[in-house]
Amino acid sequence: MFADRAKIYIRSGKGGDGHVSFRREIYVPCGGPDGGDGGRGGNIIFEVDEGLNTLSDFRHIHKYTAQDGEPGGKRRCHGKDGGDLIIKVPEGTVLKDFESGKVIADMSGENRREVILKGGRGGQGNMNFATPTMQAPKYAQPGQASQELWVQMELKVIADVGLVGFPNVGKSTLLSRVSNARPKIANYHFTTLNPHLGVVDIDGGNGFVMADIPGLIEGASQGIGLGHDFLRHIERTRVLVHVVDAASTEGRDPIADIIAINKELEAYNPDLIKRPQIIAANKIDAIYEDGESPVDKLKAEFEPKGIKVYPISAVSGQGVKELLYAVCELLKTVNLSPMVFEKEFDLKSLSGVMLPYSVEVTEDGVYVVEGPRIEKMLGYTNLESEKGFSFFQKFLKDNGILEKLENAGIKEGDTVRMYGLEFDYYK
Repeated sequence: MFADRAKIYIRSGKGGDGHVSFRREIYVPCGGPDGGDGGRGGNIIFEVDEGLNTLSDFRHIHKYTAQDGEPGGKRRCHGKDGGDLIIKVPEGTVLKDFESGKVIADMSGENRREVILKGGRGGQGNMNFATPTMQAPKYAQPGQASQELWVQMELKVIADVGLVGFPNVGKSTLLSRVSNARPKIANYHFTTLNPHLGVVDIDGGNGFVMADIPGLIEGASQGIGLGHDFLRHIERTRVLVHVVDAASTEGRDPIADIIAINKELEAYNPDLIKRPQIIAANKIDAIYEDGESPVDKLKAEFEPKGIKVYPISAVSGQGVKELLYAVCELLKTVNLSPMVFEKEFDLKSLSGVMLPYSVEVTEDGVYVVEGPRIEKMLGYTNLESEKGFSFFQKFLKDNGILEKLENAGIKEGDTVRMYGLEFDYYK
């Protein structure tokens, strides 16, 4: 089964906690601290696998977690680092933050491997906190928390040329004739439900990759039918070839079809309508000469707008070679560097410093500071030590908490409460 979208949960490894221990040897009754550091948590890494062409595996497994770092041990033993988790995806996979829809990474072009979530640092053991005034510290640093994220994965085909058109106009037949692709072909609508890729080789010219984009319908840009699933694959293409039924074998107007498809492309992504276009007037072998030629009508309508029309028969091969050479020449006028989506999502927003907090005043005049940022900070800070309390004060200042308390009207001597911890406020 072809799948081009999937939603997964990823989490890096938590850092191992530092260890608290002291040397206890027969001739060293009062040895110093020897608690070791915790190991680093594993990273979440995405890697391109040339052998994959679908996201179907992610339809069954939704949760991906790297290993946590091991805690430190006595005798200065360092905890083992957690193993990285490598997630293999097809080339062309775009990773997006599920909540915001912003691009995290595009696994295309030169981007073959990328660390998406970093594992937490290991906490320091108590051997690191010994000072001349504190020679037997009874505390260690907890490991840094892991990072987690819900990711929307979208596979967008990588092709130079995209064949677009209404259902049953002959796109699959054309692709099968000009390349080694073998799409399913039948005389009914929506035969093609998955995009197909084919490599087109031209004598004396550079080859290119052509994609058969499944048939579009009016309203596709609003998600009608499988509109968004189809339109997604057009975003990487550089040249669009409109395949139309010039013979109107199903009673459709080819001019109206092209106008309708261009409206859907523009509604989905305004940049798509700016791509170079060519019209392939297909099924000319079925045209009956009983008046003005439909090919001449197409040329009169679109060639003044800079869109060339090429009459072809995908079944017999008539005019196909001329179409391919025109596509090849048009490709020379556009940028052939890989089309890669820019990063939009800042992974730094997953760190604790970006977590929210609130400052509220109770009826009895106590200033309550709460929120994930505060809770997380208190989890790895030992306020009983001089070094820990100094860090706590710096945290309040650097994160704007003191300023927010002053804006709320706090005065010297007022009480501040943070998750069961109370202290008097003094500048």
